Amino acid sequence: MDLTKDFIKIKQPCADGFRWFLRHHHEGSNYQDLLDALVQADRVNDACWLLDQFGPTNETLILDHLSASAIVFAGSLRVRGNVDVDSVVRVGRRIDVGGSIVVGESLVSGDDIRCEGNVRSNGRLESGGRLKAGWGIEANGDITAKADLRAAWDVRCAGQLKLNGQASVGRDVNVEGSITCAKSLLAGGALVSGGTVQAVEGISVLSDIDCGMHLEAGWGIKAGGAIQARGAIRAGESLSAFETIRAGAGFGVFAGLNVQMGSWESSARVCASQKPASLMSGWWAGARDV
Repeated sequence: MDLTKDFIKIKQPCADGFRWFLRHHHEGSNYQDLLDALVQADRVNDACWLLDQFGPTNETLILDHLSASAIVFAGSLRVRGNVDVDSVVRVGRRIDVGGSIVVGESLVSGDDIRCEGNVRSNGRLESGGRLKAGWGIEANGDITAKADLRAAWDVRCAGQLKLNGQASVGRDVNVEGSITCAKSLLAGGALVSGGTVQAVEGISVLSDIDCGMHLEAGWGIKAGGAIQARGAIRAGESLSAFETIRAGAGFGVFAGLNVQMGSWESSARVCASQKPASLMSGWWAGARDV
């Protein structure tokens, strides 16, 4: 794709960026060549803006390893080894990495991110499709995925975790902000959130659930340890913990919100080591056997 000055002007670029284009590419430029030139000139934000305006391409960049200050590529990126980038990785389509990914500022793709090792971003991490790591996933900003998230190890997030699919995590999920999940949230360790946790389907963890505000699931909630929230606990179906279930001061524990009351004994059971003091709905079944 060739970009002329008139074509770019239609998109209403900032004055400083357009002046740079006229000085360096007055006769126009190939799309990816212009992205590369902007990155080399330390105009990464302008390169990201250009990608937002003109969208992805079907090109694929294949590398043995990637070590750079920044990269903005309109197509797909495939790296056989590790990715180590000081600031921004922005890719129009998918990212496939055979090693690990370490990014200094932000990692953003228009489609899937698949990594055989660890994924770490010191800023935000955003996948336009699925987000999959053979090891763990860590970000010092928000983590967003437009489809499923899968990690064999921990998921750690200093911002908010927003998923349009299912979360399947082999170990702990530790999020300083809130968690929203359009399907189920499954973890092989503990689930800790500093804000509200919402799952459209179910929540199941092998250890404790510790929620900084409300805990909500459209289906059931199940924990291998204790369930604790500073706000209300709301389950559309059953609610189960090996240890205690405790809502915040002044808040209630609700099970069976999406089940007829006549079906509570089978589909809205509440199991815990002791009956929750603020149990407002559901059928108390006592301690869980297994």
